[in-house]
This record gives sequence, structure tokens and C-alpha cells, in this order.
Amino acid sequence: MKRILLRSGKSPFDVIPVEEALHRDVIATNSGNLIFSDATHKILTTPDSEVFSNGMRTDIGAAGRINDEYDAFVVPLANAFRPSFEAALQRLTRLIGKLKIPVVVVGVGAQTGVTYDPARLKAMEPTVRAFCSAVLNHSASIGVRGEFTEQYLNDMGFKDVEVIGCPSMFLWGDTLTVEKRVPALNAQSRVAVNGSHTAVRGGGLHKIIARAHGQYPNLRYIGQNLTDAKQLHWRDVNSPAGRITEMPTHPDHPMYREDKARVYIDPVTWIDDLRDFDYSFGSRIHGNIAALLAGTPATVLAFDSRTLELCRYFEIPHRLLNEVPADLDPAVLYEEADFGPLTGNHKERFDRFTAFLDKNGLDNTFTHGDGGEAFETKLRSLSFPAGVRPWNDTGVASLTSRFGWLQQRITDLEGDNAQLKKDLARSKVLAKAAAAKAALPSPSIYRRARRAVGGPLKRALKPTK
Repeated sequence: MKRILLRSGKSPFDVIPVEEALHRDVIATNSGNLIFSDATHKILTTPDSEVFSNGMRTDIGAAGRINDEYDAFVVPLANAFRPSFEAALQRLTRLIGKLKIPVVVVGVGAQTGVTYDPARLKAMEPTVRAFCSAVLNHSASIGVRGEFTEQYLNDMGFKDVEVIGCPSMFLWGDTLTVEKRVPALNAQSRVAVNGSHTAVRGGGLHKIIARAHGQYPNLRYIGQNLTDAKQLHWRDVNSPAGRITEMPTHPDHPMYREDKARVYIDPVTWIDDLRDFDYSFGSRIHGNIAALLAGTPATVLAFDSRTLELCRYFEIPHRLLNEVPADLDPAVLYEEADFGPLTGNHKERFDRFTAFLDKNGLDNTFTHGDGGEAFETKLRSLSFPAGVRPWNDTGVASLTSRFGWLQQRITDLEGDNAQLKKDLARSKVLAKAAAAKAALPSPSIYRRARRAVGGPLKRALKPTK
């Protein structure tokens, strides 16, 4: 049995209560990460391959254990080539440099603006070069998100680069069905909207959301950030992002008060909920991919290269956010969206993706397994928490669940503090012992002293004639 280690926040089969998931940040600040890591987990699970989640933290000291226990390390990534991720990329590079097993990177991307100008990435080129070199020492090629990232790496001299998109789009294999269920959107249509803090605050998306909120009573905002989830569950606004009142996840926003915002910890519940919607739109690529996987039509309002290149590769209907009017009606986007190229060319893209896996020695469930049937059966046997919703009620049940978790955390922290005190006391004893030992003369000093004193003593005690 081949054992594959996967870089992911959690296994798809880990059922984690909301409070614990937020405390541990299993979504690695963005629940979209779990969309592509869960898809990769499913795709690589075959009768001859077992997949294990490694978590998102890079433990360089674990290299020896990874070499001993696993046959391959698979790293699904998103917009990893960006300045704010540089330190994490450097740690990952150091870990890969210590590994002796194959390392396969799927779906990595560079992030800049929609003009594809790589100038902001210039300073981190040495880090990107080191990472790609380390990966290619362990694999046949690097799988990237789209055209911009391919050109970015080609310009640095890397030719073993393949555009494969994002594994999230292949959750169902070579088939993707997306159809308009209604001829046109109306006031009663169920519409989902999504957007990053940057797009809302700096891209003007808040104006589009506000207009849609007034026009569509069944509008729902779906956030993805850890900040969004903490606002919904804890009413926590204690961060710069948390204080953006234009976000529908902020307690002061009308959509919060009307229970029209959600954040999902598990992709399975996210996708399931979107099956009941007529349409999804916004600047979040994986927020809209979740809709497409649910069979729900979606349009991306691209705000940067990471969203734009994926839309172009997969032929997802999209517009540039900076080119749409503030009074945009999603009904217009719905009417103009054509999903024929997206679904019609999906198999060709899937074949390209599985050929990449084959080249890098990885089987997939659709070619070498049961098509993911066992994976889905196991997933459906579990009961995952519902999407995180605004904390508007003060009922006993709502308070009990939250206060119960807080009380348990206090108990855990008391235990942790007691152990820390013991460890600190022991370290002080050891430090004193080490200091005392360091203060003692070395054995060589004693020997030199004996020799220095011994000669004169012997001469002084020598009998006189």
C-alpha cells in the first residue's frame, strides 16, 4: 500500500466542532483551501494508495519521519508565490530539501494584478527559484494554476511546468454538469454572493452587494476567512479586517442581523447548501467553484491574477471587477453567462490533469480506483457541523455550547500552565547545575596546577646531604 502525505489543514473525514476548528484554524485562514485539498485527497485515494493529512504547519524536523513513513509528499497550493507567503514558502523549501521521497506540487500560482505585471514579485524571485528547484529535484514537473504562473516560471528558466488548473475542479472526475435552472433571475431567486476583504473594501464590491441585498430578499453572503467565521460565531471584531463594517459578516451589517451570512468549515456542507441556490457570483474563486461543483451557475468578478488565470483556463464565466458598474444587477451576469465551454471542455482538462499525475507517479481514483465511491460513502456516513451563521440569538442552547467550550478551554489552559510551571522549575534547576559546573575549573587546570606545585614541593622535600 502506497502511503501519500498530503499538505492540508485537516482530513476530509475529520469532524471538528466549530469552536475547535476556529481555535485551531484548520482552514489555514481561508476555507477555500479545504476545497482543493479535499478534492486532492479524494482523487489520490485508490485501492493501492492511502492518503494522510500533514496539517498546514511546516515541521522541518519531521523530515526523517516523513522519509521513513511515506512514499510521496503531495503539496496542493494556491497563490503561494506572493510576498505575504514568502516565509512559509522558505520553510517548505527547507523541508523539501531534506526529503528523499517524491514531492509533487499541484495547482500553485503567482499572485499579482489582473494585468499580469510581475513587478511586485521581483524581490521574492530567489525564494521562488529555490522552491521550484527543490521540487523539481523530487518530481518530473510542477503543476501550475494557469497561463500567468506558467509564463512567470518560464521567464525564470523553469521549463518543466504544466498548466493543470486547480484540483478542486476535478472533484467529480471528467464530468461537470452546470445548468441554468431558471430562465432568468427574479426577486425570489436564491442568490449567493462572495468576496474578499480587499475586493469589498478596495474594489467597490460592497456597493454591488448592497444593491443586490436590496433587490434580492433571498441573497446570502458566503465568507471564507477565519476573520469572517469568528465574526459570525463569536462577534469578534478585534482585528483590522474584523473592523470593516462593509463586510456582511460584520455584526453591524444588515445581512448579519438578517441571518444572511455563512462560513463553512467543511466543503461537503458548503457544496450541499449551494445546490439549492439559483446562482452565485463574487470575487472568490473557490466560493464560486463550490457553486459549480454543486451544479449551480456562477460568475467570477476577477480581482487579481489568481482568480483570472483560473477562470481563463477553465472557461468559467467571469468579468473584471474594476470594469463592472456599482449598480450591477446579478441578473445581467446570469443572462450573459455561457457554461458550454466550461462543461464541454472539462474532460480534456481532466485528461491533462491525470496525465500530469501519471508522469509524477501518482494514481487517481477515476482511472485506477472506484471513481471516489468509497470516499463519498465514508464522507456521507459522517455528520458535519452546519455552516457558521450570525450569532443573533441569546437562547440557552446557543450560550451553553459557546460557554461550555470556553470553560473547557479554561480547564485545558490551567493544566497547560501547571505543566509549564513544572517545566520552568526543572529548567531553572538544570540551569543552576550547568552554571555551577561551568564555574568549576576544568580537569586540565587541575593537572597543570599539580604539575606546577608538584615540582617545587618535591625539590623542597628532597633530603639534603
